[in-house]
Amino acid sequence: MIRDQETIKQLVDLIERFVRDRLVPNEERLATEGKLADDILEEMKALGLFGLTIPEEYGGLGLTMEEEILVSIALGRTSPAFRSIMGTNNGIGSAAVVFNGTEEQKLKYLPKYASGEWISCFCLTEPEAGSDAASLKTTAVMDGDHYIINGTKRYITNAKVAHTFNVMARTDTNNKGARGISSFIVERDTPGITLGSVDKKMGQAGSMTCDVIFEDCRVPATNLIGEEGEGFITAMKVLDRGRLHISGVSVGVAERLIHDSLEYALQRKQFGKPIAEQQLIQGMLADSQTETYAAKCMILETARKRDSGDNVSTESSACKLFATEMVGRVADRAVQIHGGAGYMSEYAVERFYRDVRLFRLYEGTSQIQQIIIARNMMRDFS
Repeated sequence: MIRDQETIKQLVDLIERFVRDRLVPNEERLATEGKLADDILEEMKALGLFGLTIPEEYGGLGLTMEEEILVSIALGRTSPAFRSIMGTNNGIGSAAVVFNGTEEQKLKYLPKYASGEWISCFCLTEPEAGSDAASLKTTAVMDGDHYIINGTKRYITNAKVAHTFNVMARTDTNNKGARGISSFIVERDTPGITLGSVDKKMGQAGSMTCDVIFEDCRVPATNLIGEEGEGFITAMKVLDRGRLHISGVSVGVAERLIHDSLEYALQRKQFGKPIAEQQLIQGMLADSQTETYAAKCMILETARKRDSGDNVSTESSACKLFATEMVGRVADRAVQIHGGAGYMSEYAVERFYRDVRLFRLYEGTSQIQQIIIARNMMRDFS
């Protein structure tokens, strides 16, 4: 559903106010406690943030890709860990059900995801399968009207609080490639699931990841998403949209960093005047503004093309590559503009500098995006 511009503007304005008034003041609390406060979580649910991309008939807002980007930019202006808790419900944790799920699966799970009653997560990465995701070793063997799943998944976002796991497993052990992989919905209380300890990470405190171990985990055959062998194809569809979403978040973070850097540069005085009047500081501010604007334009253009039904695999990877590398450079300049203060934890730029480093790794590393772009270029060359 495409809404009129005024309606989406009101939604974005509402989220921007929520970010400014509620999330930004609680950033340090989230980083210190390592978990989202219950009152903030309930407010996020009430705003409908857990169902942004879930179709309206299943309780969500059903945003288009362009609308989702505008919202992701707004959410990007605060700690990425806030977005992380609801991000899986809107992306990798629910998208497979939206794309390929049966009507029964959609009716059972999507309303719970949209309301935030249930948290979903996406189990693809393994100890020996990261960028080469098609080499995963987790298996799902048919046994009557169930599949028996065995394997270990690594760095799974929201696994500790998840009610369902969207698990990629190999159903055809004779096919070692992508066509042997299928996708399953596995509920948290299914026997045979063990969760590892919460990972200690460089940044994004409050965004919990851990290992998920499946040992003779019996899953009803009705929980297969789509057909056998379609799991990896579905995963790539999920990641295609997710890459654009992360690109939008990167723009939002960059805008926040530019704001904080400019504010500091106008207040901080050296040599008898604000450092913002120093041309080398101005150069860093200008470069950051220019790159952020370029990223925003290319992301919104790609989102519109996707909404029109175009294949945007190359463009999505280009956006993800440019935007996530861009925000890393902006974060580095922000620390530099702050000088010694930028190295101190009392300033948000120190935390963001660590937080944004992950953007170049998940949803496909920068190097994977380069490979996708180049391969698509060669395929399409004529």
